[in-house]
Amino acid sequence: MSEAYELKAEARERVGKGSAREIRRNGKVPAVIYGDKQAPISITLDYKTLYYKIHGGGFKTTIANILLDGKSIQVLPKDFQLDPISDKPVHVDFLRVSAKSVVNVHVPIHFHNEDASPGIKRGGVLNIVRHDVELHAPANAIPDAIDVDLTGLQIGDSIHISAVTLPKGVTTVIQDRDFTIATIAGHAAEVAETTEAVAETTETEETEGE
Repeated sequence: MSEAYELKAEARERVGKGSAREIRRNGKVPAVIYGDKQAPISITLDYKTLYYKIHGGGFKTTIANILLDGKSIQVLPKDFQLDPISDKPVHVDFLRVSAKSVVNVHVPIHFHNEDASPGIKRGGVLNIVRHDVELHAPANAIPDAIDVDLTGLQIGDSIHISAVTLPKGVTTVIQDRDFTIATIAGHAAEVAETTEAVAETTETEETEGE
């Protein structure tokens, strides 16, 4: 996992849309810390620091220490809102965590060694069904990414979650099926057909589970 970092914060006494707009005009971003059976805390953060953290990658899988009133609060970013035009952060939600906390978090999947896949060398296409996977992991041991090796894969092969080695103490949230992560398809039409079939299967399974 990525190394924890610090964010300096200020307490926010007033809440509401008017207060939030004023905070943003002053180069700050409103945020809230919640969880761990404690009352929520409304805070403000420096816009520029937060912008680079969000757009630098791994924001929602890396622990942060928020420095507030001389205390350090360990948190995990759970959600954030961006301005649809400028991509500037407008609000962030943080979850309190501790050394014993276990969280559900979406972790990206990285595919490696495409040049070692005979199927891709023959003109096959890597059809990515899932770009990330939701994991149940200790808050202080969240993997930065899940690595998938494409070595030796042929056209028609499928990669399922059972083929992935997860770190110790980390499990998938979905436990009732060996879901597909990607396939090696022969051409663009097969990619479309495979994606549609997987989508229909997933939708059916989710409907049956309701």
